[in-house]
Amino acid sequence: MSQLRTTLVQCDLRWEDPATNCRQLEDKLADLSFADTDLIVLPEMFATGFTMNSREMAEPMESSLAVDWLKRQAMKRGCVVTGSVAIQEQDDYFNRLVWARPDGELIWYDKRHLFRMAGEHERYAMGEQRVIVELNGFRILLSVCYDLRFPVWLRQQPSAGEHFEYDAILCVANWPAPRRHPWRTLLQARAIENLCAVIGVNRVGQDANGLDYAGDSMLIDAKGVALVDQPEGQPFIQTAVLDGEELRQFRDKFPAWRDADHFSLSCGVGY
Repeated sequence: MSQLRTTLVQCDLRWEDPATNCRQLEDKLADLSFADTDLIVLPEMFATGFTMNSREMAEPMESSLAVDWLKRQAMKRGCVVTGSVAIQEQDDYFNRLVWARPDGELIWYDKRHLFRMAGEHERYAMGEQRVIVELNGFRILLSVCYDLRFPVWLRQQPSAGEHFEYDAILCVANWPAPRRHPWRTLLQARAIENLCAVIGVNRVGQDANGLDYAGDSMLIDAKGVALVDQPEGQPFIQTAVLDGEELRQFRDKFPAWRDADHFSLSCGVGY
């Protein structure tokens, strides 16, 4: 690992208006390039807001306006750009986190835990695979919003050879303001228990359902200390650096993973 320059984009979103959201985001990102950052992180469902109108708003990957926009932004800026979008695959619909690389390659993760309190489990299909990507030597576990509440799904198990599965968890969200305390607490908990950094990006503003979003986007190191934290509930774009050598030294100095309990998942997903 070397260093990973990570840009958090906390923004308001226009409801079910992909063209406007992409245009406004492009304006906000106008000054960012490969000289400034390695990774740009957008909120969950950045093109539409947290819509349950999957049949109306989801598009196939190959014709999705939002996915095409992600690809173009990554290639234009020479860095990875990521955020989740509503995707249709034949008769299924997914809340899909798309990782767009500057070489045009797309990697994706389908949200595993669907927020039943909003009926997401009735409108979207459950993802079946954990996905780990790599950038600048950092291995990053992808996750979306409600996934954050489920530590078994996100928990890593270093091997006997001291090989960590990943070095950071990335979580994009539309997490409402009334539950901002759990959001902040869980981001820090996932970092501390997994000896990894956590990148959490949430939206601000109000959606068409009258839900308010406070943001609280954070970049947290493996000790649970926030490197980025602006809890004022306002839009912002901020870049901070994750240092791979600092992470390695901390893991060597404080090898709590050696005393962790080993387990296996029994939900039809093996790793």
